Amino acid sequence: MNISDVAERTGLPVKTIRYYEDIDLISPGRGANGYRQFSQTDLHKLAFLGRARSLGFGIEACRSLLRLYNDQTRASADVKALAQEHLAEIDQKIAELGQMRDTLSHLIAACAGNDRPDCPILADLASDG
Repeated sequence: MNISDVAERTGLPVKTIRYYEDIDLISPGRGANGYRQFSQTDLHKLAFLGRARSLGFGIEACRSLLRLYNDQTRASADVKALAQEHLAEIDQKIAELGQMRDTLSHLIAACAGNDRPDCPILADLASDG
């Protein structure tokens, strides 16, 4: 399969596929003409990476997940630990977003939104913290 076929079948952009090759997440073969030739295994790895990335796993976590996936002697505890670490990061981001939302909501409520120049939103942004 060529890169366009793989992109269509995995839903990944061609640029992303090339990037994954550049950082050694995948290594497709090359035809006599020098073009990439993707195998079913490459297709499966790319689909795996696409799904992992859609769940928010970073590149290094994806590298670890692929390594674990390919290791038939892996302990599922290792996979679970990696996923739990990622879930904790997501929970932290959600908490931070909640705090941001609360602060912004408070500032919006405090702003009269009229023709006067004074604005608590701008005053807060200009404050030292």
